[in-house]
Amino acid sequence: MASSGSCRSGVSVCSCSPATTLDSQDESPQTICATEPANALLTVAQIAGGIVSGSLALIADDLHNFSDMASLVIAFAARKIARRPADERMTFGYGRIEIVAALINYKTLILVGVYLIYEGGMRIIDPPEVQGWTVVILGGVALVVDALTAALTWSMQKGSVNIRALFLHNLSDALASVAVIVGGTLIILYDLRWVDPAITIGIALYILYLALTEIGGPIRTLMLGSPPDIDNSAVIAAMRDVDGVTDVHHVHLWQMQEHEAALDCHVVVAEDGWTRIEAIKGKIKARLSERFGIAHSSLEFENERNAHTNANLYGHGSNGHE
Repeated sequence: MASSGSCRSGVSVCSCSPATTLDSQDESPQTICATEPANALLTVAQIAGGIVSGSLALIADDLHNFSDMASLVIAFAARKIARRPADERMTFGYGRIEIVAALINYKTLILVGVYLIYEGGMRIIDPPEVQGWTVVILGGVALVVDALTAALTWSMQKGSVNIRALFLHNLSDALASVAVIVGGTLIILYDLRWVDPAITIGIALYILYLALTEIGGPIRTLMLGSPPDIDNSAVIAAMRDVDGVTDVHHVHLWQMQEHEAALDCHVVVAEDGWTRIEAIKGKIKARLSERFGIAHSSLEFENERNAHTNANLYGHGSNGHE
């Protein structure tokens, strides 16, 4: 849809396409939420087993598993809210709630990782006695549950940063369970008590690596950063190359949602092109959509005789008149 109106020496024009929906990438939340009872039972069993056996690695795996449960609830609650249409309160819609959910999940991983490194370091100094068989058995049960949940989220994680955060939770927990089993086996065979806290620290470092390498994306989106897969200079060059356009400035390029880029800017039009604004607008929007996938754009046109002076290319600052 497009709308236009007078704006001092220019004309403002905005067009957009319907927001990308999640339905094309969605699978039944009930399928994954069905794993919640199993995760709940596993959490109770592991925390009890960790206390009884003296295994910090088992407790570490349990804390991570508990965070998985919370992640499931957060992820699918966010996905449900994201489907709401835009309204007078949220004029951009609710799609970014999934980005917020992903950020919460990654921050949880970081907190868990830091805590486990601290506890693991304390136990390496004075390794306690650990019951290896309890560790191996509970670790094996955890591996089955974690692998099942990770498999269920695999097919969904490519289309959503929120579900990707959830998948990484599950994957890292499954790998942690493997490490717990190996550690329990070494304790049974060789009574290597230091292995348990060492594995705990290894799990924690892996958790931190996953979280810190992925958290930048949600932060960039929430900070209204430009889409990482779009070349800003190429976008500007494509607009400037349209016949009748002499310059562009005050460019804002951001992600409205995870898969929806948007742009607004001022377009300076030559004197002889002022009567062809509609045609120029159409060409600019076609290039933005076809070349860069930018379906939502707001353009303010200025006659070169009355264009802003010394205007910044990005943002809205200027040393000239407004």
